[in-house]
Amino acid sequence: IIRVQSPEGVKRITATKRETVATFLKKVAKEFGFRNNGFSVYTNRNRTGEITASQNKSLNLLKIKHGDMLFLYPSSPAGSSSETMDTSVSQGLRPVGAPQVVEDEIDQYLIKQDGKIYRNRDQQLCRHGPLGKCVHCVPLEPFDEDYLNHLEPPVKHMSFHAYIRKLTGGADKGKFVALENISCKIKSGCEGHPPWPEGICTKCQPSAITLNRQKYRHVDNIMFENHTIADRFLDFWRKTGNQHLGYLYGRYTEHKDIPLGIRAEVAAIYEPPQIGTQNSLEILEDPKAEVVDEIAAKLGLRKVGWIFTDLVSEDTRKGTVRYSRNKDTYYLSAEECITAGNFQNQQPNICRLSPDGHFGSKFVTVVATGGPDNQVHFEGYQVSNQCMALVRDECLLPCRDAPELGYAKESSSEQYVPDVFYKDIDKFGNEITQLARPLPVEYLIIDVSICCTCFLAAGDVVCLLAAIKNPAPFSDSADQVANLAMALRAGNILKNISESEIPVVAITRSEPPNLSEASDFLAVQLCLTKNEELAQTWKKSEQWATIEQLCS
Repeated sequence: IIRVQSPEGVKRITATKRETVATFLKKVAKEFGFRNNGFSVYTNRNRTGEITASQNKSLNLLKIKHGDMLFLYPSSPAGSSSETMDTSVSQGLRPVGAPQVVEDEIDQYLIKQDGKIYRNRDQQLCRHGPLGKCVHCVPLEPFDEDYLNHLEPPVKHMSFHAYIRKLTGGADKGKFVALENISCKIKSGCEGHPPWPEGICTKCQPSAITLNRQKYRHVDNIMFENHTIADRFLDFWRKTGNQHLGYLYGRYTEHKDIPLGIRAEVAAIYEPPQIGTQNSLEILEDPKAEVVDEIAAKLGLRKVGWIFTDLVSEDTRKGTVRYSRNKDTYYLSAEECITAGNFQNQQPNICRLSPDGHFGSKFVTVVATGGPDNQVHFEGYQVSNQCMALVRDECLLPCRDAPELGYAKESSSEQYVPDVFYKDIDKFGNEITQLARPLPVEYLIIDVSICCTCFLAAGDVVCLLAAIKNPAPFSDSADQVANLAMALRAGNILKNISESEIPVVAITRSEPPNLSEASDFLAVQLCLTKNEELAQTWKKSEQWATIEQLCS
């Protein structure tokens, strides 16, 4: 009996000592359900000592004896064996009846990663050789809570892909895993009784919801590509004292500080039409929303979140701001949680494990507010999937006099609302269940670490999108126009165009904007590639002639 280990498990193959390798491999293929040449068998786990059918030898001559372990890896003509194994496993995880979906590139990349946390041999605790492993140095799973808690700073939420590995890490490899989206609505199609409010039954009644702090998060870090992105956004508050809002455009990449983590890299802030005062914001209808998304897509960007200010000047001479959001007040108000939940519902996370084809969201919330040192700080958040469900089904309301409290609606003749509970600790230290009327919003909030480290060169083309907020041909500053005029005379136009808002404004001012037109497309490609030949081509366009005339 020869044991053969594969990614699907270990199987035992009965053979004789004089049996040829070709005959033995046919038995292996039949046992594992492979076609010919669909796999490779090795004598060592590190894929050395391959056993091939071309070897016209018996198992005895290859020194394969009773009880030996061989290692099988599926082969791939288009890529490596590890990629084939990971892809086959991920396809097998799709629940029955789930739609065929194409996940984001970052998700497809992380699915193929090992994700384990490898540790070096401990010189004091490990008593084995350099090739051995023990409890002190064996690789940890990406969802290991002790490891995450000992990071600096500690990580309270595992990454979403680590959470998936936890669900699919059992003996069944997640065969029965299905990420169900919460529904607070009555199921349709129940014919045994009159519709609500005349009747309801256990089949169509939505289950009560007990709010729990979510153990995972879909995005683990937010990073601004350069400091000018944030500075330009804060300029509005510096000049007017009114609050401001914008949409974050960027991309999702791997966050290597957390196992299987995802980072939202912010490359631009687009400021839609809005009315801002010192203590309120109102978002208006945006006629340019579609063309902005189209321009962003041409630049390889997408909408990854939203940002708003909550700044009150404390001392204008020192340039300090009030520290108003803390553990004694609130971090996000109930109204802001509802707005974030609405945005996250508009930007769902495509997921192969959900019967609906989506689960949660990668859309992030950033608040520019005062910190403990009375300087401007950026704080990142998401709201939980439970909050998204409550917002989507219109079950959550803000409290008028307490921004830190939400309120679960009560059922009415127009709408049935399931009971919503949360768990708390009473004054005696006992865990009690409370009805969410009212509800502390910290049960709905997930912290997301944020950094504004400048790791790319300032003046990347993606900063252009921030200028679409203003229909004027140029920004209010006359310096940019003067610099551009000087660049024209010097002939060095490429750098100045790439660092200005001119190409995007020229596109959005056309009625209607049309990126399929050659001049509009060139404006985007010029900034994306920074190609000198494209710059000279666009210089001959009608748009550039208008700009040149204005500069002169």
